[in-house]
Amino acid sequence: MAVRPSDLHAIPLFERITEDHLDDLMKAFQRQEVPSGHVLFEARSAPAHLFLLVRGEVALLDAGETRFRLSPISPIGELGALTGFRRTTTAVTTQPSEIWRIGVAELQDFFEDHGDVAYPFYNNLLNVVAGKIRRDARRLEETRANLIRTQKAMKRLLDLVLDSEETPLSKVICATLEELIEKNRRSHYMVEPAHTLKSSVRLDSGDLVPVVELSDGWLRLAGLRDVAKGAHWSGVLVLPAREIPVSGTIDAVDDHGALVKLDLLIDEYASALQDYLTRLQMLDFVV
Repeated sequence: MAVRPSDLHAIPLFERITEDHLDDLMKAFQRQEVPSGHVLFEARSAPAHLFLLVRGEVALLDAGETRFRLSPISPIGELGALTGFRRTTTAVTTQPSEIWRIGVAELQDFFEDHGDVAYPFYNNLLNVVAGKIRRDARRLEETRANLIRTQKAMKRLLDLVLDSEETPLSKVICATLEELIEKNRRSHYMVEPAHTLKSSVRLDSGDLVPVVELSDGWLRLAGLRDVAKGAHWSGVLVLPAREIPVSGTIDAVDDHGALVKLDLLIDEYASALQDYLTRLQMLDFVV
């Protein structure tokens, strides 16, 4: 299939780039003829190439299930290739296909030598990401509204069951509703510390344990496995700007570490933790 530079204008990543500049970029790609069933990359693998599907079809698999089928002309895994994020899906050709690819390092070298191509390319990339953020924000708001309605409905149902005559079934219903209502509380929604805003916990031994996720009521600590569920726990939460003594109860222990349900903090410490959480949450919020 003969691909002209103008054909790439249908892809948001390449719009508003001149045909001469696109021609230079196209020459930097390697051409591949691959059979059906060829794996371009695996889920959780580090990105090594930016791919362009020119002929054929590629399926994106999540846990063995097909999430999307891509047809020409389509970029494949562009965000991962340009940001370094590990692949979230597995990409497999479903028929004989023509694939263009360029290594991540080669692409960076090309942009260093062709700044006039790099600027509109990255500007397009920002527009693509901004559009995704806007769509995700809309979906999250819809999900949040549904969650609030569900919480209110479950509370009304719980009150109705509590006001009714107690039966073995009502006990099970009450326990289930109380568990669901508690899990859906906002304090259970945790955020991951950013690379530049990392936090950790200093144990009594002096060892520092990284914080994987946290909220104003919970901590998930990496590598902390020598603790038992239900045990009392304490340490010092080391934030970028200050340290906060914390304690709580081990709620769960798995291969990822330990989940701690925090005891109530005094106002000064609660305020400091909330300031830190706000800085993390703002990284996911578009003003």
